[in-house]
Amino acid sequence: MPETDTAAFTHDHAFLGQDQDRNERRVWLVIALTAAMMVIEITAGHWFGSMALVADGWHMSTHAGAMLIAVLAYRFARKNANNPSFSFGTGKVGDLAGFASAVVLVLIALLIGWESLMRLVDPVPISFEQAIMVAVIGLVVNLVCAWLLRDDHHHHHGHGHHGHGHSHGHDHHHHGQDNNLRAAYLHVLADALTSLLAIAALLLGRAYGWFWADPMMGIVGAIVISRWSWGLIRDTGGVLLDRTPGGDDLAAQIKAAVEQGRDTVTDLHIWQVGPGHYSVILSLASPNPQPPAHYKESLKKIGHLSHITVEVNEAARAR
Repeated sequence: MPETDTAAFTHDHAFLGQDQDRNERRVWLVIALTAAMMVIEITAGHWFGSMALVADGWHMSTHAGAMLIAVLAYRFARKNANNPSFSFGTGKVGDLAGFASAVVLVLIALLIGWESLMRLVDPVPISFEQAIMVAVIGLVVNLVCAWLLRDDHHHHHGHGHHGHGHSHGHDHHHHGQDNNLRAAYLHVLADALTSLLAIAALLLGRAYGWFWADPMMGIVGAIVISRWSWGLIRDTGGVLLDRTPGGDDLAAQIKAAVEQGRDTVTDLHIWQVGPGHYSVILSLASPNPQPPAHYKESLKKIGHLSHITVEVNEAARAR
């Protein structure tokens, strides 16, 4: 029997973010800056008696660990991108890392809030001039790190694989957000916020003798950071649990695109398989079924669908 050319019907499952290599390099640089500043701030905070400064330093120490999680996630995802053991690739590894980082961030916020309450009950002397100087340096480092980890959401592009003519077909296209980078960004942004609040508290303390301002700012920072963390936990958790991206809106778009004439969607599953990569399993029933390629063509206008599987069933004609 002659050999069959199946190249046009095969494809990979490498659903990684488009800027993953660039993002990984940036995170490594941030780790180096964070680790150096971490040592300076923790030492200075204990020496000068500033709780807000110690809080910022401990933020840096745990955030350096969070950055390491992000880097290892990028490396693992890239190394195993074409590993057949992962049915839909390793694009969601970044969301797993982001979820873990968000949980760590919540724990940090709780720790800072508790320590600040203790300092509010039992204030300690503060060396304002020295503490302000170190806090300003910490803020500058945090802002530099935040700039390095910014995400350029407007740089998106897509690619496609076509030619499937059996009862199942696949397409590829992408755009979206890297939650692994977002988690790293939120960690340094939390550091920047804590540094800013530390500076404000130290200035108030120096000007008016308000020693309570320092731990109070720690409490405010803990509340704000907790809210940021919850948003990241909600979003990454939704990806890990295969929540439908875009809710009912995306499902309605897909149905509207393929339900032409008497074609009816009987089963629909949508989930995210990587940053900006959504997978769809679509089952249709029709008394006059068309090839899968026909329905895939109808879905082209929904550009963020990366992996599409179409199943077509012939329905009995109504008498």
